[in-house]
Amino acid sequence: MTKINGFEKRAAKIRRKIMKTTIEMLKTWEPKRMRIADIAKAAGVSQVTIYNYFGSKEKLLEQSFKDYIDRSIEGFEQFMQGNPTIKDFVKYSIDQEKAQYSVLSPSQIKELMVDDPEMFGYIQERYEKTVLPLIVRLVEEGKARSEISPKISSNSVLIFMNMYMKSVGDLLEVARKQDNMDTFLEEMTHLFFYGLCGREE
Repeated sequence: MTKINGFEKRAAKIRRKIMKTTIEMLKTWEPKRMRIADIAKAAGVSQVTIYNYFGSKEKLLEQSFKDYIDRSIEGFEQFMQGNPTIKDFVKYSIDQEKAQYSVLSPSQIKELMVDDPEMFGYIQERYEKTVLPLIVRLVEEGKARSEISPKISSNSVLIFMNMYMKSVGDLLEVARKQDNMDTFLEEMTHLFFYGLCGREE
């Protein structure tokens, strides 16, 4: 195993601090209005340091988002180590979306993660190689535990779950307008599992 020396540890710590600061700033800044000078000031480093590590603002944003995505996937891998149920997975996914939308607005996510072909390709690759196999395993284990009706194929479950997850952003936008956000999300989760007619007897 390669040993990391003190200099490399400090460099990695500074890089991480700059990227974390960049993501934090996006809570209140539009990406196009952010300047290296602003990021350097917020991170407590020099502009030269940022240029040395990242080369440009565009590369800094790119690396910050990739780091954000990688950390999210690492969190999901840790969650999956606990052998969660399907219901645990849905709750986890909604909670993660809530956390994400507290950092980045829907328009920022669209601009920086969907409209950018390179970033979208990176997300798709990580999803297909890391996340999807874990979800497939979750569904198979859910069927084995009788959490899923034997009438439904694994492929249909995956398609339905994918449709639901793609709409979570819209769901959260609606939930924010409700009197009780948590109750509303509980109702939507119930609909996910039991539909309009409740549990099938």
